[in-house]
Amino acid sequence: MKIEKDRVVRFHYTVSEVGQEPIESSRERGEPLAILIGHGNIIPGLETAMMDKEAGESFGVDVKSADAYGERREGLTQRVPKKHFGNTRLAPGQQVILQTNFGPRAVTVEKVGMTVVDVDLNHPMAGKDLHFDVEIVEVREASEEEVQHGHVHGDGGHHH
Repeated sequence: MKIEKDRVVRFHYTVSEVGQEPIESSRERGEPLAILIGHGNIIPGLETAMMDKEAGESFGVDVKSADAYGERREGLTQRVPKKHFGNTRLAPGQQVILQTNFGPRAVTVEKVGMTVVDVDLNHPMAGKDLHFDVEIVEVREASEEEVQHGHVHGDGGHHH
């Protein structure tokens, strides 16, 4: 079965900046990632590269920053009250997850003051060209409920 919109794909991946050492791998967790194709669940460049592949296939692909986490935008900073970080010890350059009105967001600490913290809201991988090594483990039809919800349920997916 080929990968196309509204199909569930389970796959292993290793990601690195182009020409660099790996940053992250699903193999370290021992579980392949499960996603619903065509619903914005992974970066666009990787999803496009997966189209028409089948279970058992392995491939490598370079994804330009514009098709990954976007270009880095200068001046995308915000001053946040320190209380929003709880008891976390903060230092410039540190990446933390900040709870926002739109859900959790990865931010990079720029400056720590007495009562406020300046953070860079760019995704930590913004502006970076990425290389993925991918192994497709499984491709299946999504259930009607998965398509309605826009994500995978059950093994490797979302649990309600």
